Amino acid sequence: MPPLSNTSIVYVVGACGAMSATIDLYYRRVPNPLTFGIAALGVGLATTNMTSVGPAQAFGGLAVGLLLMLPGYAIGATGGGDVKLFAALGTMLGPTRTGWAFLYTSLVGAALALAIAWWRKRLATTMVGTIALVSDGSAVNEIRQPSRNNRFAYAPAIALGALASAVGL
Repeated sequence: MPPLSNTSIVYVVGACGAMSATIDLYYRRVPNPLTFGIAALGVGLATTNMTSVGPAQAFGGLAVGLLLMLPGYAIGATGGGDVKLFAALGTMLGPTRTGWAFLYTSLVGAALALAIAWWRKRLATTMVGTIALVSDGSAVNEIRQPSRNNRFAYAPAIALGALASAVGL
């Protein structure tokens, strides 16, 4: 069977990302059955040679996705569902494209964080906390306090970052 075209992978990544983003926006979580299903789809496409990403690359994308997202999870900046979603989408992208997806996701996530902070009238507080976090890590506790209205759904950023990478930007 011939491999799926890059256009097909773009559609699959886009559909999985859109579904994940919608669920995260509505429920404020990314459920395990969804992320495991996306990962199984990515590995399945790779093992049946229906994509240019082979099985080793699919598992490489999964591993790179986990490794890149785990530090954010460790400090409380992202949820476990976000980590699993990014790794699952990595099975369709392979390790190199997963690295690019992380860069794009970070940029989109930063833009969303600034827009949401501005909308919530917390932009100055967010900027000060970000500077403190980057410079000496002193704002980690600020991130872990969900009562402060400082959280937002991150799956939309992941979806857009993965899509940008799948398109080949």
